[in-house]
Amino acid sequence: FGICTLLVVTAALSPVTAAARSENDVTGEDAYPPLWDLAPASILDFPVKDNKIVISAWNYQERLGVYKSLLNASAKYFGAFGPQNSGNILWGLPLQHGWQFRTGRLAHPSGVISCGYENGEHLCQSVRSWWSCMNYYLAIIPFLGAVEAGLFGQLPYEIEILPPEEQKDDFCYSVKDCWSRMPKLMDDWKAFFEVNKHKAVSSATVSSFKLDDALGLIWKAHTTSIAYALPKFQDRLKSLSVPEANFGEDWANAVDFIAATHFCTDLPTTNNFQAFLPQRMLVEGDVPPSISDFSPQQNKVLVSLRALHRASKLTGGLLLKLWQKAMSTEAGREMGRKLIEGLTSS
Repeated sequence: FGICTLLVVTAALSPVTAAARSENDVTGEDAYPPLWDLAPASILDFPVKDNKIVISAWNYQERLGVYKSLLNASAKYFGAFGPQNSGNILWGLPLQHGWQFRTGRLAHPSGVISCGYENGEHLCQSVRSWWSCMNYYLAIIPFLGAVEAGLFGQLPYEIEILPPEEQKDDFCYSVKDCWSRMPKLMDDWKAFFEVNKHKAVSSATVSSFKLDDALGLIWKAHTTSIAYALPKFQDRLKSLSVPEANFGEDWANAVDFIAATHFCTDLPTTNNFQAFLPQRMLVEGDVPPSISDFSPQQNKVLVSLRALHRASKLTGGLLLKLWQKAMSTEAGREMGRKLIEGLTSS
């Protein structure tokens, strides 16, 4: 049963083949999230008001700037793993966010309010968007955890995250606020940045900085954020089409399986992996594997993620536990990653 579980999960996670991206694609413009060049590159590039660095987390470009500042500040720790910071495992977060923006998932779900639409407030991220709210916990919380861990050094000002116009109690807005309201999340993200910082600066040789350890910590923090946010934003799913709501939940479920392998979230690997995600919001009437404007691979991914989620529910979580047990050793995780990567490359 354990072997069958491995095969079922692996097939469900990555059921398609595609040409692997070449090393040269890392430097291509389309390898980066939309508007990457326009986003603030440093924490000190954000505006200062009343002796506070003020960040508008509900503006796509500014939230992207949060990611960009994290990547730039941590580049020195991941320089040995790829050119031009391409080996930085934080890339998975802004690339996912860029995919959400590109596919319209950060806009107001009603379609009536202009927030997030090209003919309206294009850079607006709606607090009514399930994807945008879930992403807050994978953007602002990691960022504030990094601030607390000292990634940016001694800052001349405090950080203030501007609240949305509504639903304000669903979020936190400063290091102190987030620590008091969600200490486990902050602790996990702080641990990721602290451990990597400590290992990188104390290592006599780069070989003692273990990428597998770093991936274990970032995935632990990532899954903790999703587990915390998922029940909090269940109501937002109701405003989505049934196919899109199903896909959102299916994707959140699949992350636990991917996390167990310590799947590499650097620039080229993430780009290759998420090429198979749907390029637009799902609407009523979309029934995979027969969505006409999706590729066969994209259709198959949707079917497989749905099957994986159903299997997880039917087994009461046993499927995930078996997979996690199989991935509990470095050799097991390497096998898991090779299975996934092998099925998404030629």
